[in-house]
Amino acid sequence: MQVTDIGSREDGKIWHRKSLGANLAFDTTGESFLAGDHHGNIYVFDISRNRFKLVQKTGQACTALAFNLRRTTEFLAALADYSFKCFDKDTRQLVSWMRGHEGAISSLSVHSSGSYAISTSSDTAQLWNLDTFQRKRKLNVRQSVGIQKVFFLPHSNTILSCFSDDSIFAWESDTLFCKYQLPVPQDGPRIHYRTFAVTQDGKTLAAAGRSSLVHLWCLDSRQLLRVIQMPPNVKSVRFVDFLPDSFDGGSNQILGILSQDGVMRFINIQSCKQIFEIGFHEDAITLAAICPKGHHIVAVMDSGALRIYDVRSLTPEISKPPQPLLKQVTKGKSSERSGLKMKVYTGAGQRPVKTSGRRIQSKVLPSAVSTLDDKENYLPNGLNKKRLQALLRAFGEYPAKYRMFIWRSLLHLPENHAAFSSLTDKGLHSAYMCLQERYPIKSHKLQRGLQRVLSALAHWAAVFGETDYLPLLAFPFVKLFENNPLICFEVVATVIVNWCQHWFEYFPNPPLNVLSLAENVLVHHDKELLQHFVACGVTSQLYAWPLLETLFSEVLMREEWLKLFDNVFSNHPSFLLMAVVAYVTCCRAPLLLCTERKDFEYFFHHRNSLDISAMLKEAYRLMDSTPADIHPSSALSDFEPLTQGQYPIFNKYPTFIVEYQSQERERIRQQEVEYLRERQDVQELHAEAVRQQAEFEAWYKQQELLLQGEEQRRRILQEEESKLAQQRARLAAMKRELKVKELNLIDSSRRRFLKHQQDQRRIQLKRLDDEIQRKVLQLAKEQERVSQTVRAEVDTRRRRAEIEDSTFQNFIQANADVSQTNKKVCLTTIFMSAYDYLCQTSYSTLLLFPFCISFRFA
Repeated sequence: MQVTDIGSREDGKIWHRKSLGANLAFDTTGESFLAGDHHGNIYVFDISRNRFKLVQKTGQACTALAFNLRRTTEFLAALADYSFKCFDKDTRQLVSWMRGHEGAISSLSVHSSGSYAISTSSDTAQLWNLDTFQRKRKLNVRQSVGIQKVFFLPHSNTILSCFSDDSIFAWESDTLFCKYQLPVPQDGPRIHYRTFAVTQDGKTLAAAGRSSLVHLWCLDSRQLLRVIQMPPNVKSVRFVDFLPDSFDGGSNQILGILSQDGVMRFINIQSCKQIFEIGFHEDAITLAAICPKGHHIVAVMDSGALRIYDVRSLTPEISKPPQPLLKQVTKGKSSERSGLKMKVYTGAGQRPVKTSGRRIQSKVLPSAVSTLDDKENYLPNGLNKKRLQALLRAFGEYPAKYRMFIWRSLLHLPENHAAFSSLTDKGLHSAYMCLQERYPIKSHKLQRGLQRVLSALAHWAAVFGETDYLPLLAFPFVKLFENNPLICFEVVATVIVNWCQHWFEYFPNPPLNVLSLAENVLVHHDKELLQHFVACGVTSQLYAWPLLETLFSEVLMREEWLKLFDNVFSNHPSFLLMAVVAYVTCCRAPLLLCTERKDFEYFFHHRNSLDISAMLKEAYRLMDSTPADIHPSSALSDFEPLTQGQYPIFNKYPTFIVEYQSQERERIRQQEVEYLRERQDVQELHAEAVRQQAEFEAWYKQQELLLQGEEQRRRILQEEESKLAQQRARLAAMKRELKVKELNLIDSSRRRFLKHQQDQRRIQLKRLDDEIQRKVLQLAKEQERVSQTVRAEVDTRRRRAEIEDSTFQNFIQANADVSQTNKKVCLTTIFMSAYDYLCQTSYSTLLLFPFCISFRFA
C-alpha cells in the first residue's frame, strides 16, 4: 500500500505506478555502501557499525554512483544534468565537478587503483584522471549504434566496451589499442545485451538482456563458454552480477540474475543449479548490488524500501571451505581386507593454487599421517592438526589460497561479533588517538584499521593501552586482515594469549623471564655465539626482544613471514622462541663479525640475507633436540583458544602499575587538554588582537592608498587632457593634410580622366584614318579596275567604230546618190545605238561619251 503525504504539497500525483529510482554502490571493503534517491539525497550505510547518515544533497536525481576511489572518503555521483561530481563523505564538500556528456550518464566504472574512472552515456564514453579530474580520452560512436556500457576489468588495464549491436571490444587503457573483439553470436535470436558482469579474476564475462538466455564468455580464449537458459517465466534480464566467495580465488561460480519479474535468482554457472533467490512478485526488486566480499546483498524494492541481505544466512553453500587436502582412507562395508592405505597426492583433483614464488610439487605424504586419529588434533571445518603439520613438514608452507582458512581453523577463532561490536562501539581509545604521529602510515585505510584494532585491545585489557610495542606486534596482522577487523582482532588476541605468555609479568619492562628461556636454549646449542654477545655487552633484550616485539615483521619479507607463521600457528607456543634462537644461530657468521652495539641494533631491526627454509629447519631441530629441563615448552602452557560468546579476562600483568600509568596518562592528558584549551584561548585572543591591529593598519593603509590614488588620478587626468589637446591639434593638421591630399588626388584623377579621353579620341581618329586609308585603297583599286575595264571597252568600241566607219564609207560610196536627208537619218540611228550601249556601261564610260562623240564627229 502506498502512502502519500499531501501536507507539504499543493498539488501532485496521488500514487506512483512505478517505484522511484535509486542507485547503489559498495566501497572496496564491502562494509559500507552508498544509496541515492530521485531527490538527489545520498546516504552512506555502514553495516559493520550499524549506522547511516545523509552525506550529500545534490538537488537532482542521481543516475550512477561509485564508491571505490583511491581516496576512500570520496565518491562519484552522476546527476540528471549530464554531469558528475566528486564529493567527500566526511566533510560533505564538493571536490570536483566534471562535465562533457550530452546525455544521461548510465554507469561509472573505477579502475582497481582508484585513480581513473570511465563515465558512460548512450552516445559517448569518457576516461577521467581522478587525481587531476581532467578528461584523458573520449569514445564517440555512430548514432545508429549506441553504447550499453564501458568498464574496467578487475585488477587489469583492459577496458571492455559493449554496444547496442551486441558487439564487445577490449581496449588497452593506456594506449586505447584494440586488443580483441568477441565474436557476435550468429546462431539463434539476438540477445540484445543490456547488463554485464565480470568475475573478480577478470576471466569470465556474463552478458544478458532482452531474452531468457545468459551468455558466459571466456575472455582468455575469447569464445562463448556457456549459454544459460532461464526458467520459462523469465522473459528478460535486468541485472547480473557475480557473488564473490572467499575460497574460489576470484573465479566466481555463483551468478545473481535479476529478471523482469523482480526476483533475483543465484545460479551456479557450472551445474546451472539454482542456489537461492530473493525478492517476490508482490514486492519486486528493481535494483540490486553485491558487496565485493560476497557477505551482503542490497536490494531496492518496488515499494521504495531498501533491504540488506546477509548471504551467509541465505544459504550454507556460500563461503564453504574447500575439501581437506588430506583424506584418510577407511575400510568400507564391502571390503574384506583390513589395514588398507592409500597414497594421497595434493593437487590431483584441485585447481592449481598460487604460492609464494615456487610451484608445489606433488609428493606422497608419510604413511604415519593417516594413522593418528587423536580427538584433540581435530580442528573446525574437518581439518586435522597432525595432518596439517605433516603437510607443513613436507612442503614448508600452506597453499596461499587456503592459508587464511587454515589459520582460522588452527586458532579456533570464535568470531564473537557481539563482543567485538561492544568493544568497537566504545570508539577510539585515548591512548591511540594520536597514533599517526608516532607510527605514520601512508594508507589512511590501514591507519584507521590499526587504530580500530588497537583500541579494541585496549578496551579489552587496560595493559594494551600502555604497551608501546603493541602497534608493532599487531601491524602485520592488520595489514593481512585489512578488510576483516573482527578476524584481525581475534588473531592478535589469540597470539597474545598463547604466544605472548608471561610477556607482561614485568611490565613495563621487557619479559626477562621469557628472554631467559631463549637464552638458555642458545647457550645449550651455540655457547660460542652467546659468549661473543656477552663480550660485546649484548643481552637478550637486544638480540631476542626486537624479534619478539615485532614478531619478525622487521627482518622478514611478506612471503617469508607468512611461511614462518604457518609453522608458528601449527606448533606449540614455544616454537616462536625456538624461531628466535634459530634466526640468531643461522646468522651467526655475520654476528660474530659485529663488535659495536649499534651494529647489533641495526642487524636486528633490518632485513638480512637469510634462507627461511633453513631457519625453519633449524627451529624444528631445536624443538626436537633441546633437553626438557631447558625446553621453553616446560614453562609455557599449551594452546588455549578464545572462548565463544565473550572474550576471556586478561589480567596477567601488574595491575597497580598499569592503573598508575593509566591514571598518570589520564592526568597528563587532562593537563594537556587544559593546556591546549588555555593555549587555544590565548591564541584566539592574540589572533583577535592581531586581526584588529591588522584591520586598523589595513584601514590606514587603505586611506593612504586612496589619497595616493586620487592624486595619481588627477595627474593622469591632466596628462590625459594635455594628450587630448595635442591629439586634437595633430588631428586638425592631419585633416588639413588629408584635404590637400584629397584635392591633389581629385586633380590627378581628373587629369588622368582627360588624358584617357584624349587617348580614346586619338585612338578613334587613328581608327578612322585607318578606315579611310583602307577605303581609299579599295577605291583606288576599284578605280584602277574600272579604268582598265573602260579602256578595254573603249578599245573594243573603237575597233567596232572603225569597222563601222569602214562600212559607212563603203556605204557612202555605194549610195552616193542618196539624199542629204537620208544621211541624217542614218547618222541618227547610229548615234542612238551607241548611246543605248553607253547607257548600259558605268558612269566613267559615260563620261567618255562626249569624247567619243566629239571624236566621232571629228
